[in-house]
Amino acid sequence: MATPIHSDGTISIIVNGGHQRIAAGATIADLANQLGLVPEKVAVERNLEIVPRSTIAQVCLEDGDELEIVHFVGGGDHPAPVADEDRWTVAGRSFRSRLIVGTGKYKDFAQNAAALEASGAEIVTVAVRRVNVTDRNAPMLSDFIDPKRVTYLPNTAGCFTAEDAIRTLRLAREAGGWDLVKLEVLGEARTLYPDMVETLRATEVLAKEGFLPMVYCVDDPIAAKRLENAGAVAIMPLGAPIGSGLGIQNQVTIRLIVEGATVPVLVDAGVGTASDAAVAMELGCDGVLMNTAIAEAKDPIAMARAMRLSVEAGRLAYKAGRMGRRRYADPSSPLAGLI
Repeated sequence: MATPIHSDGTISIIVNGGHQRIAAGATIADLANQLGLVPEKVAVERNLEIVPRSTIAQVCLEDGDELEIVHFVGGGDHPAPVADEDRWTVAGRSFRSRLIVGTGKYKDFAQNAAALEASGAEIVTVAVRRVNVTDRNAPMLSDFIDPKRVTYLPNTAGCFTAEDAIRTLRLAREAGGWDLVKLEVLGEARTLYPDMVETLRATEVLAKEGFLPMVYCVDDPIAAKRLENAGAVAIMPLGAPIGSGLGIQNQVTIRLIVEGATVPVLVDAGVGTASDAAVAMELGCDGVLMNTAIAEAKDPIAMARAMRLSVEAGRLAYKAGRMGRRRYADPSSPLAGLI
């Protein structure tokens, strides 16, 4: 144990980017208690190495340690499939709703929860972020969206390298026991397009570590197949740039990805309104993920319900099988027997 450098018997450490003092010889669990956190409900990274939660009461802190502390509670229980329901399955887990919604850009958590209820979604994406150690009374997402009723899908939003994405998801798993995760590795801040080299590299590492990555990618059938071969449990091609609301820009490549995949395909990014979601489902996608289209609507609750109905309608239309396209008119009523 390092010798305290302060006359009051404390040592200096860095927690989530801020300086803290704690008594020499204190453990990580002692630190958590000092910060008003429940030790059993946090994930801790110490000097870039994850500390197993079972050992935080034994690991003593040393002067100069740098810690990252994140907090989420994972969960989501789903009943056994019902034969007559049109469910979809990812990594052995079955869901009724084919709509996945995000948890960003809402004015507050209460509005987010209301929109989720209106959408009927059973999965929400959650960004893995630092615990707020300066405001211990700050509201948390899990106070409004019960992780026992809704499946939390940790994502790597904001990561620009494979290493950062992998590190983020390791912390997520330590915090909530998650293995089903959403991977995205971005190439640049302006377009938020995925960096497929880094994405593929992260997918391979995560799959080997037992994660079940649902992977955000470009709308490229070859890249999609490589991700599937690397261990992706779902392929999530963008319809258009994240947050753009432009709708699906290339229906041909999305359909090719659907036709070539043996894992679920979900359009991720670019949806702006209900008709965009219906198009995705009519192409044969297993689902649609969206955030901005609902959160930035003038009435997010109404838009969430519209998205729910459009996903259901698009899926039903796909199963029904649309009529063939014709170059010329074909009368609906018979011409024989005209007066």
